[in-house]
Amino acid sequence: MLASEQELGHWLRLTLTDGIGNDAARRLLSAFGPPENLWHQSPNDLRQVVSARQSEALQREPQGWAALLEATWQWLQDKPTERAIVTLGDNDYPAALLDTADPPLLLYAMGQTAHLHPLQAHHAIAMVGSRNPTPQGSVNAREFARSMAACGLTVVSGMALGIDGAAHEGALQGAEPGQLATIAVVGTGLDRVYPKQHLALAHSIAAQGLILSEYPLGTPPLNANFPKRNRLISGLSQATLVVEAALQSGSLITAKQALEQGRDVFAIPGSIHSPQSKGCHALIKQGAKLVESAQDVLEELRWPDAPAQSHEDRPETAAADSGLLAQMGHDPIGLDALQTRCGLATAQLQAQLLELELAGQLARLPGGLFQRLVKA
Repeated sequence: MLASEQELGHWLRLTLTDGIGNDAARRLLSAFGPPENLWHQSPNDLRQVVSARQSEALQREPQGWAALLEATWQWLQDKPTERAIVTLGDNDYPAALLDTADPPLLLYAMGQTAHLHPLQAHHAIAMVGSRNPTPQGSVNAREFARSMAACGLTVVSGMALGIDGAAHEGALQGAEPGQLATIAVVGTGLDRVYPKQHLALAHSIAAQGLILSEYPLGTPPLNANFPKRNRLISGLSQATLVVEAALQSGSLITAKQALEQGRDVFAIPGSIHSPQSKGCHALIKQGAKLVESAQDVLEELRWPDAPAQSHEDRPETAAADSGLLAQMGHDPIGLDALQTRCGLATAQLQAQLLELELAGQLARLPGGLFQRLVKA
């Protein structure tokens, strides 16, 4: 990890230099060594590696560099055991990212930073999906993540609303004390929480996992940053599980990047009528592995000591015994259509629906619809 403010300053200057992206920076580091060597190179030598415009930019201190350096160093010193910045090539840099095509130069970390050094892709699985999931999709994400964390896997996601948040929550519930439960890869600086609704979740992740970013402190939630960070989500993981996704979804970008990185891709099927299942169905058609339970995922990964499937913890109610859940099916259904199927009086039907809702076995959807929920 960074040993001094001066060392941090050299790396920040390189990453902030206008026109110098990760690719150009890696070429410079390969040619000249650590970034402090760059400022002593002649323009002619620099032009052997980068363009004339980039060479000129390297001669100037980036705007705002000094202020950002001061703020970043102070951020590190405030909680030195819970915050870290690792550089490309550092011993603590996650080995999993070194195998990707575009590893970031700097990786900002917050939380259980002691886990950075042994971080290996074969211990982690990415879980991604819609920001607007169905109730069943949220249940699936939470239950799959809980089961996989209970088996020792680290769940990696992006801390977005919807499936991401549910996956982090499930992992936190399933992990043992001291285990790296979950990793959130975010698209902002680590001095910001986005979305704000996940402030409490971010604190929980930092307590039992890691929050990572390649972006400097103060970076706002820019739209372009989120698709870019997806390569880190898949790169940190041995496989990616897509829980729910529309056809035009950022989750499909993560799945594509996972395939390009040589990782497995799994997808959970859903209703043929649900737009949030279309992306998963498309992935399955393209060769993603269809999974119906966490056990399926663990078996595909050949994860040791995967527990046998059990349905003992599924709640049962008198209403379920009466067959109302069977009458509902698994697609959303309106009250009138359900009443036609089951033949119950309105008051009796509504009472049983309320009982099932309180038991967590169904959800009320917009438009007066109901949907059965099934634990993964």
